[in-house]
Amino acid sequence: MKANLKSSLFNSITLVGMFFFIASSILTAKPYLLMLTVAQLFFVPIMLQLLFETKRKHIIFTWIAMLSIFLLQVVPSSTGQMVLAFIYVIFTFFVAFYGLKRFFNRGFTNWAEISIDIGMMYLFLGGLWFFAYVAKIDTGFSPLITWLTAIHFHYSAFLLPISLGFFGRLHDSKWYRLIVPIILAGPMLVAIGITAWPLLEFISVLLYIFAIFSLIVLAYRTCFASTVQAVLIRISYSVLGITIIFSLLYATQNAFGHWFVSIDFMLRFHGLFNSILFGMLGVAGWMLAPPETKQKVYNFPVSQMRGTLKGAGRPQPGLVDDLSVFVNTKALPKTIVDFYEQTDQYQLFASVKWATWFKPLASCYKIISTQLQQLNLPISSNLTEMTFKIQAVDPTVDGRKNPRAWIRRVKNNIVFVAIYSQHETKGRTYMNIALPLPYSSMIGILQLEVVDGILILSSEGKGDPGIYLAVGKTLFKLPLSENFLIKETGAGSLIAQHKMRIFGIPFLQIEYTIIQNIRAG
Repeated sequence: MKANLKSSLFNSITLVGMFFFIASSILTAKPYLLMLTVAQLFFVPIMLQLLFETKRKHIIFTWIAMLSIFLLQVVPSSTGQMVLAFIYVIFTFFVAFYGLKRFFNRGFTNWAEISIDIGMMYLFLGGLWFFAYVAKIDTGFSPLITWLTAIHFHYSAFLLPISLGFFGRLHDSKWYRLIVPIILAGPMLVAIGITAWPLLEFISVLLYIFAIFSLIVLAYRTCFASTVQAVLIRISYSVLGITIIFSLLYATQNAFGHWFVSIDFMLRFHGLFNSILFGMLGVAGWMLAPPETKQKVYNFPVSQMRGTLKGAGRPQPGLVDDLSVFVNTKALPKTIVDFYEQTDQYQLFASVKWATWFKPLASCYKIISTQLQQLNLPISSNLTEMTFKIQAVDPTVDGRKNPRAWIRRVKNNIVFVAIYSQHETKGRTYMNIALPLPYSSMIGILQLEVVDGILILSSEGKGDPGIYLAVGKTLFKLPLSENFLIKETGAGSLIAQHKMRIFGIPFLQIEYTIIQNIRAG
């Protein structure tokens, strides 16, 4: 732990930042500006070092950004100051770009890492507001408010989400996953409220208070690497619990004209507390023992099919050769097993039911899906027959084991082209399904379970299950989930229910009636 602290404090970036900050403290004519300067020269660079392995090019780039912040104290010309501030904006842009890259390499999974990604992206907004302040751009606010917005995006929108992400690497719960999106949305909601709607600012601060105090409770229930780290992080979060109350008073004044908290008071109390106690103690706490990410690298096989189906060949009887590799087929009715292994012996009828709130989007997408001939579902909920064929796909083209395409149609229009395969992880076999899209593929990894004679296929679960978008070598987890429920209603007769959600909100349900062909029976 002492080694971590020593390596974080006594390295070239931190030492240069300390030197520039001390020099800035001596030269600045407005001491309150140091609350932002310390974040730019000290807090931001240290937190970035805790996140990534620092290479030579990163060190040089960070030095240049630090030098630009320091030179702002001594360069008198407005043009020179604009150039220096712009250099810092470029630095924040690359931090944000790296955060975006991290996000696209993982997607909507792991709230701790998402918090870090969003924090890095927010820093760019802090850089833009800082540039607007230095360049004296008319933002519609006073120069002081413009500067306060810049400091807001460095502390509330960068330092807090990064700290929240580190905390999430130690603690994960439903409560944590609830408060993270509130805290991440807070900086933007407050900024919009200040700009256009004071009542929104008041409401967002209320939500922020709920999230911050929940975070404080979780921090006191979580084990840290050491007692010292626990004390520092808990004090850091507790300080936020105090300062956010004064933010509420200030937002109340703006929304309703009651109470009175001056800008001067916010600078002296709110700003000073946040920079010294929240910022400094929080950064010091994570420097002691930065927690490692728990995000696992996706290592299951992914279809290389992009655009349209290629390499389709001879007909296949079923979606799988042997359902027993997925589940215990002895616990299932024979008809369900037979449907998956001898799919071509069945007829398929479907009733598509879009959620009311999603119908306008579905209608717009229908124009595109008709051209793509993929995910081309009917808008009507009328029971409709889906004809289909199953064809083997060249594994050298697809890249997975024994792939086969299930091509479903409604009349002459293709509804789905889904390429089925399978893979095994830690002794469990998953369905690995790819839907080719322009320059990409949607990947569905489903786990199978049997409950009371009903087969359940779900994209929800720990590990591999999920819905992903594959673009090039990037695999991005989408905020989608799907669940299939297949039940026997009689000999040779099945019903199936397919439910889909986006961000946990239902938007699509398909009811299937599956009947064995008379000739097959």
